Amino acid sequence: MSSITKSSPAISAKSWQCLSATSIKLIAIVLMFIDHIHEMFVSMGAPMWLNLLGRPVFPLFLFLAADSFHYTHSRKNYMTRLLIASWCMTIITTTVTHFVPNDAIVLANNAFSTFFVTTVYMLAWDVLRRGVREKNPLTLLKGLGIALLPVISTLPMMVFGQAVDAGVLSEQGVQIAAVICLMIPSILMVESGPLYVLMGLLFYMFRERRAVQIAIAIAFGIFFYAISGGIQWGVALAAIPMLFYSGAKGRGMKYFFYVFYPTHIVTLYLLATFIMNR
Repeated sequence: MSSITKSSPAISAKSWQCLSATSIKLIAIVLMFIDHIHEMFVSMGAPMWLNLLGRPVFPLFLFLAADSFHYTHSRKNYMTRLLIASWCMTIITTTVTHFVPNDAIVLANNAFSTFFVTTVYMLAWDVLRRGVREKNPLTLLKGLGIALLPVISTLPMMVFGQAVDAGVLSEQGVQIAAVICLMIPSILMVESGPLYVLMGLLFYMFRERRAVQIAIAIAFGIFFYAISGGIQWGVALAAIPMLFYSGAKGRGMKYFFYVFYPTHIVTLYLLATFIMNR
């Protein structure tokens, strides 16, 4: 997913900072695959430590997205790719679960939605900063409007909820409305929740201060542990690859994640369903 085109100025790379953006991405992909093994096979006894290994994945991709959004040649194209990928992921998971149902697995994975909404707030932050720097009220209003878009987009979901409660929709209508709501990126519908959007925005805001970015990852881990006591504290483990990040792009592999993400999820889902139905 990375669009990083040159070294990050966040810190001067030391000899021990040996991980490129591609290297971190590959580490995250391996951990993500392990995590999704747990998701698909938890009902068959997959151990919890598999899930723990997946906790750093979102922070690592959001960390890389901060550089990607800054360096990309076209923010419009970057955000469009994420939006289309989010739509495709919704269509794929809805289709697969419709034709191959499995009550033991809730297939609602769509990291692309989180990444897209996060870039909306990155864009809003830049516009707001420009408005403050130029003392331009219209630019400030534009930045505020961009920031409000993911909030306003929750309105269809609220209307849909009211319609369901009123019983005015047929079963098929409910299914169609649900898919439409999932297709509209909103702050409430992103995978893993709004806190991860905030995390990504903070990574972007402090993109040139690596120590602060690392502290943010650790702080979120402490916060999650304090409120739940579960394994979500594992997001703090993302601080380790972040520390070793050199700021270099690496080989890139821009489209690999776009293909690998839905492919491995669907494959694991179908495999788990096949084993359960034997």
